Amino acid sequence: MRRILVFLFLLLGWCQYALGQRPPGSIQIENADFQDINQFEIPDAVLLTGNVRVRHEGVVMTCNKAYFFQKENYIKAFGQVQMVQGDTLYLNSTYAEYNGNVKKAYATGNVIMRSPESSLVTDTIHFDRMKQEAFYKTKGVITNRNNTLKSDAGTYYVKEKKYRFLTAVELKNPEYTIRSNHLDYYTSSGHSYLFGPSTITGKDNFIYTENGFYNTKKNVGHFLRKSYIKYKDRKIEGDSLYFDRTREFSSGTRNVKITDTINRAIIKGHYAELYKKQDSVYMTRRASVRYWVENDSMFVHAKKIYLTGKPGARIIRGEKNVRFFKTDMSGKCDSLHSDQKVALTKLIGKPILWNGDKQLTGDVMHLIGNNATEKLDSLKVLNNAFIISKDTLGAGFNQVKGINLYGKFRENKLYEVDVVKNNEVIYFMRNDKNELIGIDKTACSRINMTLNGNDVDTITFFDRVNGTLYPEEDFPENVRKLRGFVWRIEERINSKEDIFPPEEAEAEAALQEQARKEATKPAVPMPIRKETLNYDKTSRSTKTK
Repeated sequence: MRRILVFLFLLLGWCQYALGQRPPGSIQIENADFQDINQFEIPDAVLLTGNVRVRHEGVVMTCNKAYFFQKENYIKAFGQVQMVQGDTLYLNSTYAEYNGNVKKAYATGNVIMRSPESSLVTDTIHFDRMKQEAFYKTKGVITNRNNTLKSDAGTYYVKEKKYRFLTAVELKNPEYTIRSNHLDYYTSSGHSYLFGPSTITGKDNFIYTENGFYNTKKNVGHFLRKSYIKYKDRKIEGDSLYFDRTREFSSGTRNVKITDTINRAIIKGHYAELYKKQDSVYMTRRASVRYWVENDSMFVHAKKIYLTGKPGARIIRGEKNVRFFKTDMSGKCDSLHSDQKVALTKLIGKPILWNGDKQLTGDVMHLIGNNATEKLDSLKVLNNAFIISKDTLGAGFNQVKGINLYGKFRENKLYEVDVVKNNEVIYFMRNDKNELIGIDKTACSRINMTLNGNDVDTITFFDRVNGTLYPEEDFPENVRKLRGFVWRIEERINSKEDIFPPEEAEAEAALQEQARKEATKPAVPMPIRKETLNYDKTSRSTKTK
């Protein structure tokens, strides 16, 4: 009799439920081919079988079979289970549980979670409707357009349409692969945010970052913190890097360093652009380039530096306030043009060169190398050539002046010089004991000098020679300097640090302070940049008469 009363009580409750008298927030049964109550086998549960369909506050669940616990507002579903939340989420599995009180779901067995932009395949998933978050701790595969993501665990944020992975994740695309231990991926926009050590590996490039952003739709990225982009023969590093895969373009801001392994060059500055298709580099803001000459480093600074051309036909251009240093040579000019193919470097616009203790000036200078020996071969100084060197013992200056100068190098030192047209010489003659013999002043049409280090071995005058050797006391101070004489020793560049003008020090300090403040900021999307380098532009040059 007691069992009958219990059964009737449950049946009455079920009838009330079926008539829609469930309290607000309760799971609603919309359909089941068969319904049964067995208090002894499944206490406090209703068995639903065949085309089961239930609804709860915007979520519809369908399955083949379910146990519904009315008091707990809880349901267990079996066989071809599907949960649908509007048009934002579809969750399929072989088994699922749903708690209507806390709005949490659990699904396992061949789980497929779909949204309009992506699908996730995994073994087990948890879904919190209050937070609109789904997470899994079993291996999962996410498909989104051309991207396939694999991870051991992850969380999906429904409102943001975002996956977050805090363990090893791999995003595969036909063009590249992203690997990271912390990746935020937005399925709608294709935006990927990388935190901690992360890599992007493409066919012709490799990117490393510890704080980066990558747009998988537009194939552009922005990378901060210990980031670099590596190509087959170049590597670009910097505080902030931009990358465009489609245009094969990258740029860097603040503390930028580009290493060119084939041409053995290192380019530094605070803003750079690298064009892979054109095989070209542009650098500005405290720009410098270091490259090898005769197993020695040549350091060059300019406001703007351009490197263009394939290996073996490389062209280096420096524009505005060019300064360079090498162990045995340094100089300055307005602009520089160096052509690797013909081994010719042009110093254009007020050039000055220091070689040993000799100062050379002229309107234009050409340094000619030898590609076979990879050594400096010769020098041309065109128009207003002037050589000055201080007398080794006295206070005077040895001077050679003419229209054009042609010099030859041996071991990077001038060993022979020819000066032609309208030549003038003032030279302090000394004997083997370094005693002053007299001061020679000569005018002629051509001069040939042979040098030994800083000393002149021989001087030979040709054509219309007019010269006199004066005793020192007979040669007044006011005529001991040729017209146009300017001794600029205080400007001499004595180290690689000297290639930067003093006025750039303050700007450098400000940039470093800015870099320090921005070091902890996350990488963000950056606008697609327009190319600033015009490759049809021809560099300035001066024709030789």
